[in-house]
Amino acid sequence: MGVSLIAVRAVERQPASAASRSFAWVVIDLAERVLALLLLVLLLPVLAVTAAITAVLSQNSPLIALARAGQGGKCVWLLKLRTMWGSESGGGGRARFIERIENARVPECKTESDPRVTSSFAAFCRRHSIDELPQLWHVVCGEMTLVGPRPLTHDELETYYGYDASEVLSVKPGLTGLWQVRGRNSLSYCQRLELDLYLVRHRSPRLYLSVLASTIPAVFSGRNAC
Repeated sequence: MGVSLIAVRAVERQPASAASRSFAWVVIDLAERVLALLLLVLLLPVLAVTAAITAVLSQNSPLIALARAGQGGKCVWLLKLRTMWGSESGGGGRARFIERIENARVPECKTESDPRVTSSFAAFCRRHSIDELPQLWHVVCGEMTLVGPRPLTHDELETYYGYDASEVLSVKPGLTGLWQVRGRNSLSYCQRLELDLYLVRHRSPRLYLSVLASTIPAVFSGRNAC
């Protein structure tokens, strides 16, 4: 009888702890959705001007949507401002405001002199992550979180993440993550995987806030971005 009572009390304690952690993430999820919506509203003039310049310079749709693996492997059409004139798709000159690109080629190693980026304006947008601002909409919709593993293509996951891909996909992809603030494109896929796994396995509000705070100087500096 005594053993049964101890077992019952142990079971009762576990959900309380889990519920506490779960509640913290519910609050964070709600807060970041509100924050993402506010940022979208505040940054709307920047997005509108950037989209207009992009449309004029590229003679193409200012926004593209790239197929990426989201939580559980579900496809997320990742919104970005176009930064590659005519090389992200074979279409060119299309009238659509957003062009969906299902099989965009992702190089193993990006360089500052990426031949696919032929405009200094586009290079500036990439360096300071302005091209990724539309992804705040995915946070508002609950498809992404502000901090998490960056969404990759299924080919990237299969080639470079292998069996660890399922663990990385167990959480929502993030607008920023550990490898975005610890080297960005200077890191190899092996290093990115290590940081993504660390982010998933040590997921906590404290780490979340730390990465979020580190993102601001990383974006403004533009270091190791291309």
